[in-house]
Amino acid sequence: MKIDQISDSVYVVAGTNVNWALVSDGSGVTVIDAGYPADTEDMLDSVHQIGHHLTDIAAVLLTHAHLDHMGAIPALVERVGMPVYTGTEEVRHAKREYLQQITPVGMIKQLTTHRGRRWVAHTMRAIHGHIGMAIPSATTGDDALAALPGGFVAVPTPGHTSGHTAYLMPSEAVLFSGDALVTGHPLLRHTGPQLLPAVFNHDETLTRGSAEHLGIQPARTLVPGHGLPIGFDATQLARALGTARHRARPLRRLR
Repeated sequence: MKIDQISDSVYVVAGTNVNWALVSDGSGVTVIDAGYPADTEDMLDSVHQIGHHLTDIAAVLLTHAHLDHMGAIPALVERVGMPVYTGTEEVRHAKREYLQQITPVGMIKQLTTHRGRRWVAHTMRAIHGHIGMAIPSATTGDDALAALPGGFVAVPTPGHTSGHTAYLMPSEAVLFSGDALVTGHPLLRHTGPQLLPAVFNHDETLTRGSAEHLGIQPARTLVPGHGLPIGFDATQLARALGTARHRARPLRRLR
């Protein structure tokens, strides 16, 4: 686990090949995504590391219901009982009324490269025993998001999953993109703003359209679900989506 403070209120935590974020207003915390099941203890500890108790958590914002983003949520719900908010359609996905995730065949195909074999090994360890995880308490945030620590606006970004949702924090111009837009991944050769490999995306055309839509958001900082936080603008993003080799300007750490 590695914690970086990237703005006055935002902490980005790197777990097992995935990020989650903590937003603190001094008295309370909003959690955005929650790592793999194997990241649970680190996820809980990260709240303490930034000076809070678990009972300070006001809510979890879930970008989408893949196992690498919802892993610690059952433990948080059990210990804290806070609400879990996600996109309207993603509520059904989180409750496992259906499943949109890389298939076993898709996983097997990754074994043809060293990069892929390493990712599969990490992933299988990180989800072991939790394949059937669901979030029965997931619900839509509606007007509640603005009142959470940090204050958020939901940005629908379908494609990676049908109900994928990014979150904008207007007060500090921070955009939490989940997997609609990333800056790195073990299966990607280059860093910088880009899409995840198509094997992960339920609808590739919608995924690209959602990534392009993120470029018009009033944000100065991108916090992706995978890869490093970066500073970018619409022009940079459009150029990056047009070439996989574009490298983003790293966000200077505040401390």
